[in-house]
Amino acid sequence: MNHLAAMIPAPNEARARPTKRLGVAFGYRFFLLLLIGLIWLVPAFADQRFAYAMLAWDALVILAWIADLRFLPKPEALLIRRTWLAPPALSVKSQVSIAVQNDSSVTLHLDLLDSLPTALCSEPPKLNLTVSPNKESEAQYTTRPSKRGTAKASLVYLRYQGPMRIAERWAVAEIPQQVTIYPDLDEAKRHAVYLIRSRQIELEKRLSHIRGAGRAFESLRKYRDGDEFRDICWTATARRGELVTRLYELEKSQTIWIVLDTGRLMRTRVASLSKLDHATTAALALSQVALYTGDRVGLLAYARTIRQRLPATRGSAQLRQLMESLAAVREDEWEADHLQAASRLMRDQKRRSLVVWITDLAETAMTPEVIEAASALLPTHLVLFVAIGQADLQQVASQRPENVDEMYAVAAAQEIVHRRELLLARLRERGALAVEADSAKLAPLLVNSYLEIKQKSKL
Repeated sequence: MNHLAAMIPAPNEARARPTKRLGVAFGYRFFLLLLIGLIWLVPAFADQRFAYAMLAWDALVILAWIADLRFLPKPEALLIRRTWLAPPALSVKSQVSIAVQNDSSVTLHLDLLDSLPTALCSEPPKLNLTVSPNKESEAQYTTRPSKRGTAKASLVYLRYQGPMRIAERWAVAEIPQQVTIYPDLDEAKRHAVYLIRSRQIELEKRLSHIRGAGRAFESLRKYRDGDEFRDICWTATARRGELVTRLYELEKSQTIWIVLDTGRLMRTRVASLSKLDHATTAALALSQVALYTGDRVGLLAYARTIRQRLPATRGSAQLRQLMESLAAVREDEWEADHLQAASRLMRDQKRRSLVVWITDLAETAMTPEVIEAASALLPTHLVLFVAIGQADLQQVASQRPENVDEMYAVAAAQEIVHRRELLLARLRERGALAVEADSAKLAPLLVNSYLEIKQKSKL
């Protein structure tokens, strides 16, 4: 995917500068030499003059430290460069390279700490480097972002020592980089591969003319045994004097809208990620598959107000914009306004389209507003309504209670599950494709449902 290169943060570099504090320290060999000087204490028990020898030794060690410190180059002789080797994506490991250019005439041993924000890395990465005079050396570390959005990487702290390793200097390099953390890109790649295989199977189906392979005209060929009579082109048959069959393919240039709820219910965490995180990953996988087939894809993310809106278009540029928009959406602490989202979509999309609505259902006695909002789209659009469920709720509902407390917990879980099933059944009766999916299976469900809709020409 060529667009991935454009998503990698641009590399940046800066000269090191002294820290605001003293900026110098003692190397480990300084303390080792001081410990060696304690040997003079043994003969000092017999003759006090050996104690003066120990003090003289300590003075020599301090002088050696001063000399080694003067021998160390200034921080400005070090050029630090940070390079991202892959686009940062939620819960996906990516490599980052730190390179140090040593413009001095001294071999340096460096300890580096890159103070990344916690959204990029749970702990600041630490690296060790040895850089020869007038040379460059680099090392890599791994990040695994835990939060989508934008993060700022800036300071790299370093401590460096010379060949004697008695003295050391402290320095810092300010390397500002604006880093966008995208949804799980690997998930989208996996489903792109799945799509290629599905298209190959679909081609075989079309050649053998199994029903349901799409109704978009592709070409004409001579009639073969097993072809359906409804596919015979009688005008071409009259011209050629022999039976001619139409070949069809999956319809292209259809419109897909992804409607993404970012309200309070989507803040629920499942397997260390929020439901919205799982939803954005699934939406990205679906977008890539749909754009690959030639369909137009649009995005409407909403909470109390419309948060993100992308008109439905096609092409790799649209996929890049979808990634940027999905990376920027955040969970809201308030209930989402579902009717406003439905109204906006009906105003923007007049022609029939597939609306993939990803949300969750509130546990209230009344019919959730999102059910009514999705129902309002059904006269014009085909709605795939996906409610994100929780695997632990299903587990509790299927348990056999062993005491009174467990009985109440199981009964409550069963009531919630039953009520959600009734709400989804009500949508199905009105013509929607309504399903409930665990967060871990959300992306495969969306892709498979989309391919089935295309194959059966439901849109």
